[in-house]
Amino acid sequence: MPESHLPSGTVAFLFTDIEGSTRRWQTHGEVMGKAVARHDAMLRREIESRDGYVFKTVGDAFCAAFPTVSLALAAALASQRALAAEAWGELGALRARMAVHVGAAEEREADYFGPAVNRVARLLSSGHGGQVLLSHAAEELVRDNLAHDVLLRDLGEHRLKDLARPERIFQLISPDLPAEFPPLATLDHRPNNLPPQLTPFIGRDAEVAAICERIGRSDVRLVTLTGPGGTGKTRLSLQVAADSMDVFPDGVWLVGLEATTNQALVVTAIGQVLGVREDAGRSSFDALVEHLRTKQLLLVLDNFEQVADAAPLVVKLLLAAPGIKALVTSRIRLGIRGEYEVNVLPLGLPPRGRALPDPAELSRYEAVRLFVDRAEAAKAGFTLTPGNAAAVAQICADLDGLPLAIELAAARVKLLPPTALLARLGDRLKLLVGGGRDRPERQQTLRGAISWSHALLPEEERLLFARLAVFAGGCTLEAVEAVANPDGRLDVLADLGNLVDHSLVRQEVTEDDEPRFAMLATIREFAREKLKEASGGEAELTQMLHAEHYLALAESAELGLTGAERAVWMARLEAEHDNLRSALAWCEQTGEAETGLQLAASLWRFWWTRGHLSEGRAWLERAMESGTGATAKTRARALDGAGWLAMAQGEYDLAARLLEQALGLHKQRENRRGMASSLEKLGVVAMNRGDHEHSRRLFEESLTICRKLGEPHAVSSLLNSLGALSVIEARYPEAAGYFEESLDVSRRLGSSEMVALALGNLGETRQRQGDLERATALYREALQLHREVGNKGWIADVLANLGSATLSSGDTAQASEMLQEGLALFQEVGDRAGLSACLEGLAAVATLEGHPARAARLFGAAQAQRETIGIPVHPAYQADHDHRLAAIRDVLNQEDFALAWAAGRRLSSEAAVAEAIA
Repeated sequence: MPESHLPSGTVAFLFTDIEGSTRRWQTHGEVMGKAVARHDAMLRREIESRDGYVFKTVGDAFCAAFPTVSLALAAALASQRALAAEAWGELGALRARMAVHVGAAEEREADYFGPAVNRVARLLSSGHGGQVLLSHAAEELVRDNLAHDVLLRDLGEHRLKDLARPERIFQLISPDLPAEFPPLATLDHRPNNLPPQLTPFIGRDAEVAAICERIGRSDVRLVTLTGPGGTGKTRLSLQVAADSMDVFPDGVWLVGLEATTNQALVVTAIGQVLGVREDAGRSSFDALVEHLRTKQLLLVLDNFEQVADAAPLVVKLLLAAPGIKALVTSRIRLGIRGEYEVNVLPLGLPPRGRALPDPAELSRYEAVRLFVDRAEAAKAGFTLTPGNAAAVAQICADLDGLPLAIELAAARVKLLPPTALLARLGDRLKLLVGGGRDRPERQQTLRGAISWSHALLPEEERLLFARLAVFAGGCTLEAVEAVANPDGRLDVLADLGNLVDHSLVRQEVTEDDEPRFAMLATIREFAREKLKEASGGEAELTQMLHAEHYLALAESAELGLTGAERAVWMARLEAEHDNLRSALAWCEQTGEAETGLQLAASLWRFWWTRGHLSEGRAWLERAMESGTGATAKTRARALDGAGWLAMAQGEYDLAARLLEQALGLHKQRENRRGMASSLEKLGVVAMNRGDHEHSRRLFEESLTICRKLGEPHAVSSLLNSLGALSVIEARYPEAAGYFEESLDVSRRLGSSEMVALALGNLGETRQRQGDLERATALYREALQLHREVGNKGWIADVLANLGSATLSSGDTAQASEMLQEGLALFQEVGDRAGLSACLEGLAAVATLEGHPARAARLFGAAQAQRETIGIPVHPAYQADHDHRLAAIRDVLNQEDFALAWAAGRRLSSEAAVAEAIA
């Protein structure tokens, strides 16, 4: 069946698998392989001849979709008859169990998702080889259209392993097929006390399968599910227990310990669930062991954290009763022999920093599916739409994918639409209350879930927990010691380890094997409350220490960013960016103007390299406005940074004013290195404005100072600047000389960034001289180095040049790809000069591909951007620019050209980029 005609909406499903296949593969591997191939061919023939579509096969299991239940049932009956009629030789009869169900399902990329798919899988798992089972929904649709010799036997209501509502199950009866089978393998026919669940289990399919596989291994006796409150450990353990039912002949038994605070009562709680009677002549433990000694069962010990001291008792029990296993849920690991820990993570979220997928795609993410399911229950008619999808996705992200938090938030949809709910999440601990009254008290509010863990901490760990609230986006062990343990009285390693064990702090290992520690946002908000409640100015002191620590880091990084370890420092600042923002915000709010200005002045090079231009300018401008009393040294550094960021965004008049002020302060302090830096930046501004003579004087004056001071990094930079100016003036041999000297200095320095810059500039020189092959090789080498360093602006610059060279060689497709990537990066960093150049390059692509009207629009848009920021086309590039425009005019009449050009000029930069990439 073509994918365009796949069943959609309400779909009939047929799932099948072979009974006892694992054993047969082990004993008759080669024969079984041939038999399964015949089995597959039979089933596929019977399914596809009845308009069925096999959308998945796993081993010998088939998953098929049909437009109607009648067709699915007919395929099942025909398949069973074909399998029964086949001679299977030494294997004996090959029997397959089959299940049919119908329901709403979502088809994506030729696969199906939704509760109906899960339901038919559970129905299949309850059957036996040779048996065909139908759900009640399927039976209702097919019962009046059965063949005269076929009937459906009502097997009654059964609880399937999804723990949701019972299912009325029917068995297909045909005179030429077996009719008698053992009892269905449902929860009703296995000893257990698993409670029915009123809501469906959503997501975590991979986790359930992995935990079931582990708990089923002969060498595993104890698995502990750990995680913070609200991650869904209990619900996950129940699903694992249900799915593991067949492994334990004596059943699976839930022992809830939420009301047990005395470790001595754990044995009593287990005994009560299993119905063990205590005798006067023996202890409760001995009675329990006697009951369990010959049993094969699974104990689910839920909420073990508050009786953690009873962990040795679990070991004794497992040793005394070799047939039992334990699945434990706890906010802390038990820390005993034979324990396998599984950290239960939050639900899957849409990736951050990317375009939001459409609602259908968004529903693939577990957190979003859970929100939508619970919101539908809270408000009839609620659906995920293009209008609310962004808000729902952001709600799930802000709540860290925590199931409890998402369920509490979804319940609020009855009163607050997603957009209004999102706006109120800033105070989530107050907002997210009112969980179901059937829940334990600790799960009726988000605060209650976190308080439950917090109450288990000793005083020293509570103090560290509160202090950790000042960190945003995680922190290093070094930062914890400096900020949260200034007097050295805390045992940070031990206390931090216990907070990790209690699932209140997450530990992550970075690429350089250095651990980072972070809190989920919901837990951090609770910790902030505790920090504010602390006495003795605790919050103010901790915030001050935080700002001082990150100022020291930023100042060290400022020096490191000009050395051989630039990439290392850049990565470190990126990892700490949220902490740096937090420190800057605190300085703004508390009037710590000097500290804030010093911090902002130390970060401008990082902001420029990583493309955080607008953000960096905003921090610098606010810090300069409030820090009017700062020292001349700090203010000059800030002006230098603000001027450079303004220049990078094409605001040359503002950049010149800021840099002139910085130069004046450097002269006032007789700071020759600072003077040289400001002079170079002013030279770049003059060059971009087209004032080449003034630019050269500024560069040469700065170069003279730097040579005298013995500043090789600055010398390399200035040689590149002088070479760039020579390229613009079409003095190519002179430019190559500057770049070669810069390359030599940079390589001796070990500066990958400066090497990449010189290589890219040499590439442009060779391109201008007509050597496209050499130019392309130099560009690619430079691009690789720039990508390693991560300077988005220079990556975009090389991509623009590489795209231009590729276009000159006639490869419009590859040129377009490079120019579009460069355009997106220029837009991201706010570089409108680079954006204009990429628009012009893509206009040239459009011309060569036969789209002159599109080319004229893009040229018009580029020209409007140039006029906005006041930069003309450089003389060196003017001939190419004019040639490309002439090529468009040759194929468009004057009126069409004027209309397209004017339409392009009216486009905003965002609209122009969108059109260029479309």
